Amino acid sequence: MEVKQISACPLNCWDTCGFTVTVDSDTVTKVEGNKQHPVTKGHICSRGRMLETRTNSSLRITKPLKKVDGHFEKISWEQALDEIAEKLIVTKEVYGTTAVLHSHDYSNNGLLKNLDYRFFNCYGGVTEVVGSLCWGAGIEAQIWDFGNSAAHAPEDIFNSKHVVVWGRNAASTNIHLFANLIEAKKKGIHVTVIDPLHHQTAKLADTFIAVRPGMDGLLAIGIMKVLKTMNALAEDFIRKHTYGYEEFDKYIDNISMDEIVEQTSVTEKIIHELAYQYSNGPTTTYLGLGLQRYANGGHTIRLIDALVAVSGNIGIRGGGANYGHLPVGQSFDVGNLLLESRKKNSRTFTRMNQAEKILSESEPPIKMAFVSRGNPLTQLPDTNRVEEAFASIETVVVIDQFMTDTAELADYILPCSTVFEEEDIYYASMYHSYVNYGPKLVTPKGEAKSDLWIWRELATRLGFGEDFAFSEEEFLRMGLKSLEAKGITLEKIKEEGFVKLPVPDVPWADFTFKTPSGKYEFTTTLPLLEGEEGALSFQYPLESVISSKCKKFPYHLLSKHPARSNHSQNYHLLDDKRVIVEISEKIGLEKELTDGEEVIIWNERGEVTGHVKIMKKAHDDTINIDEGRWKKLGGSVNVLTSSGRSEIGLGGIQYDCLVDIKKSASALGKM
Repeated sequence: MEVKQISACPLNCWDTCGFTVTVDSDTVTKVEGNKQHPVTKGHICSRGRMLETRTNSSLRITKPLKKVDGHFEKISWEQALDEIAEKLIVTKEVYGTTAVLHSHDYSNNGLLKNLDYRFFNCYGGVTEVVGSLCWGAGIEAQIWDFGNSAAHAPEDIFNSKHVVVWGRNAASTNIHLFANLIEAKKKGIHVTVIDPLHHQTAKLADTFIAVRPGMDGLLAIGIMKVLKTMNALAEDFIRKHTYGYEEFDKYIDNISMDEIVEQTSVTEKIIHELAYQYSNGPTTTYLGLGLQRYANGGHTIRLIDALVAVSGNIGIRGGGANYGHLPVGQSFDVGNLLLESRKKNSRTFTRMNQAEKILSESEPPIKMAFVSRGNPLTQLPDTNRVEEAFASIETVVVIDQFMTDTAELADYILPCSTVFEEEDIYYASMYHSYVNYGPKLVTPKGEAKSDLWIWRELATRLGFGEDFAFSEEEFLRMGLKSLEAKGITLEKIKEEGFVKLPVPDVPWADFTFKTPSGKYEFTTTLPLLEGEEGALSFQYPLESVISSKCKKFPYHLLSKHPARSNHSQNYHLLDDKRVIVEISEKIGLEKELTDGEEVIIWNERGEVTGHVKIMKKAHDDTINIDEGRWKKLGGSVNVLTSSGRSEIGLGGIQYDCLVDIKKSASALGKM
């Protein structure tokens, strides 16, 4: 008999949707949006609907696998866990605990997924990855500026007079913002989109501006220069509530408008129009994650933050520099779950350069790796180097549901349950501040187990089983401990299905910031790492039109989020083998390329073969290949991208990537 139950999306996404899931005979048959959810209102994307396919797919791994003589063999859980535990014991005794690497990402936003940290802390502390391929430099940038990264409530958009969507295709990655943009336009609110690519959100906009990739910070400086000439700066806010403005003011005076126009490809007339929008507010700005995937990415976000600040759009209804929303995750008592005090040793690699570190570090060398919630062989930059690195590790353990590129390289694969086969609560520190409940709805397929079950069993074998001797409900209560005094309990979340967390709808309304000075900081007073500059400035991308590399590789490659897959999670379920290479009309003319032609895109790091799609209205020198594609389905765009880090050291620089393009040999043979 069919039963409809409330659930939630676990994906690392802006929207964190509420679900209504239909279950029949212990099988998920349909995933729909929960119409009662106050933010997502019954609308979900195809990636959310695909969670039914992920759960029921015949491609799922449902029994532990061990690689023997180059081939995987099914083994029992007891054998798999005994052998892995023994390897952990030996590695610790011979090399120390930091010879174990925990390579993870954020494919699932469940609170209980944090228990992997608890396991490795109790083990004694391992080599961990820090930073983010996705948003790390931007988050760090807003921490420098504001002391935290906080966003306005979704409905606050309707208090705005102007909306600027800067580098975010909401139609693909933030569908409830897109719905609000449609409604905002109906109410007469002006919508501007700034992006190198002309996408569905750009089509909705009243104004679209095609900026050159990596030059967004320079554009922000241009707008601020015009605001100064208009005498439209928020002088009272700058004087009372900011630190370091005088130094920054002198800096932007030394950058000419001619340079800004030339390098951004944005006319001075349009820059004046943008200055009018920011001075005639309230104006809200929604920043995308691609803006900071350059070597200059952190300061790009800081420069746009500065624009929002000097125009008087901080701390007011209808304003804001909306990027991350960290107060959501900070509401939980995650520290209660992690047992940080049990960590005796620690070493960190950045998420971006872990391949280089695996190959070069010897004190101690990486002898064993655990991969959870991620697929590094597809998602990490410089794929060829990543494959070399993970192949060099003696023992690789992958926890996953499918035979990903990374799983193919593993020595052990441990099959884990899907969102509908386990209980958790879900949230994301990105857009809204609701926490959603996800009950266990069906029995896990085959012998698949939850991540928590796996950590609990390994902990028992390693002698710290008492640290995992708690039920799912008990662990959830630990994580909610900090919210109980505010009336948010596990019972309330279960009963209602979703609960708004105690997070302000308008951050910084009292103009008290969490920086060391208590003010908005143009020059950060935080202690910095070696090589980091605290003063706000613009630097050109490493690979740009002004670099010598441009003579050999003249085009700028972007690798945006795919519309149908949360990173690499769905390509195999879609059986999508055709790599699409989106190119500007100018490149099509220069290279005599038409839609559907097979081409090769290459640089010194590698090459990708795909089929052309001409982009209308994109920036002239721009190519895009969506990220996340598996090797067996045409190959990852990351064979072309760099593993470097941003000037604010917690971000990747995948968009800092110059390439060239040519017809493939097979295409030439047809001419």
